[in-house]
Amino acid sequence: MRIHLIAIGHRRSGWERDGYREYARRMPPELSLELHEIPPSKRAKRSTSARHVEEETRRLVAAVPKGARVVVLNERGAAWTTLELAGCIERWMHDGRDLALLVGGADGLDPACIEAAEHRWSLSSLTLPHGLARIVVAEQLYRASTILRRHPYHRG
Repeated sequence: MRIHLIAIGHRRSGWERDGYREYARRMPPELSLELHEIPPSKRAKRSTSARHVEEETRRLVAAVPKGARVVVLNERGAAWTTLELAGCIERWMHDGRDLALLVGGADGLDPACIEAAEHRWSLSSLTLPHGLARIVVAEQLYRASTILRRHPYHRG
């Protein structure tokens, strides 16, 4: 199963990029993790937040591979434990579909996209910077993969 992390955002600073790459690199071949960065919409004096959300969400959805399971990262989503995430990944691997994780821009995702997603995942009740959220996602996916392989990385 290929996992596509599709996120609104600019190029990240060194530590953010390096942190994400480290965990993406560790992923096993059967769970490859790919980052797709979608540039944020251009801000203009007369543009509205709603217009930006709509435009960015449209571009995120367009980047989802055909047939992929869509999971949005959203503060009102389910706060999965790492073991629950591992269980989800194990089940999802059996249906042969890729996984698309969508991360909205500064103003979030269009409510229709959130509703249409198969799952909503909340990383934390805290607000995380986008670069840090990417690292957390990558680390948790790696940790879940080690649980599935019975690797000692996860000792929880």
